Amino acid sequence: MALQPAAGVRDLNPRQVEENRAICITLANLYRCWGYQEVAPPMFERLDTLAAGGGIATDELVRLVADDPLGLRPELTASIARAACTRLAAQPRPLRLWAEGVTFRSSTADGGHQRIQEQLQSGVELLGEPAATADVELMRMLLASASGLGLGSALRPQLLVGHHGLLTALLDQLPGGQQSQARRALTEFDPLALQELPLCDDDRSRLVAAMRLRGDPGQVLSALEACLGPIPLIAQLSSILEAVLPAARRAGVTVRLDPTFQPHFALYDGLVLKLVCQGPHGPVAVASGGRYDALVGRFSDDRQQAAGVGFGFDVGAVRELFSCSGSSLRQNRPTILVTYAREGLLASAFDAIERLHLNGNTAELHSGAVASEQAAQRLATERGCQRAEWISS
Repeated sequence: MALQPAAGVRDLNPRQVEENRAICITLANLYRCWGYQEVAPPMFERLDTLAAGGGIATDELVRLVADDPLGLRPELTASIARAACTRLAAQPRPLRLWAEGVTFRSSTADGGHQRIQEQLQSGVELLGEPAATADVELMRMLLASASGLGLGSALRPQLLVGHHGLLTALLDQLPGGQQSQARRALTEFDPLALQELPLCDDDRSRLVAAMRLRGDPGQVLSALEACLGPIPLIAQLSSILEAVLPAARRAGVTVRLDPTFQPHFALYDGLVLKLVCQGPHGPVAVASGGRYDALVGRFSDDRQQAAGVGFGFDVGAVRELFSCSGSSLRQNRPTILVTYAREGLLASAFDAIERLHLNGNTAELHSGAVASEQAAQRLATERGCQRAEWISS
């Protein structure tokens, strides 16, 4: 019999479970304040839904043995977008929805075997709003969530911002046959691959400069305008960031614009985001998201409703950051250990526990008679309880 959990998963102790719950409750309360309603997408879906139109590689999907082509969800967005365009199609737009739950991803281990990883996520989806106001709302909510969780300056949070359109504009000046290879070299930050492409010197120099172009949003946008000209997308991004940067400064979050940044899943066709904090061993990505209009369009016949933005938090990553920094959102409610002097007082001990519960206290029973009040207090100390209550009559 195997005594260890499967590779890719871990057992959570009671403290970790409580911390996960506290993080999820904090985020849920914030989502509700912004007018978002909770939904519960299914744990498994058809593979064509999970693949999100090619945005998620099929080898990352955990397939199920079933008559239909089914798999476990690798993220929550595709399932919520499908539900919004089918069961919730008659609801007025925009739809503001949030969800939390476990996701599953498949990868190949060093020995060539399949490795399944699970992750607890919590996030929001804003559907049916194509205007840039949705992008601003998404970013402001992400910043508010970071503040609500206490991801402050000690963790050096950074919000990485990119846009699919910026990368496309940089690549549009290349011959069509070279665009996909150049895109891969830029998004993977691979200067050697870029040098090997059959490009003219001007194109190569421009892409090398774009690969290193990241940092202060104002400076990056100015450099892009010098390279691409005054395209509408640059003006739109400038307007979005103007509405976001003051809130980022208040939250202690540094905003960095990177025109070549693309997240792991290719779900997005507009704004892309990643919130990164500094952990003890390096940067830790705690949330990511962006705009995914094309994904919604796969499920909807209404062009005007084919719009969506969203983000998701990796709850476990947030918990581990707190653990390493010595902080926690978990409410440490002191526990009272209820004991009794003899077996005939067991019912009285349970009565005392229920009275304590009614008064908002956490109380638990010590099974078995305890000879004295002093002995009861020693037991409470050993168990980490605040105090003992000894029932003697």
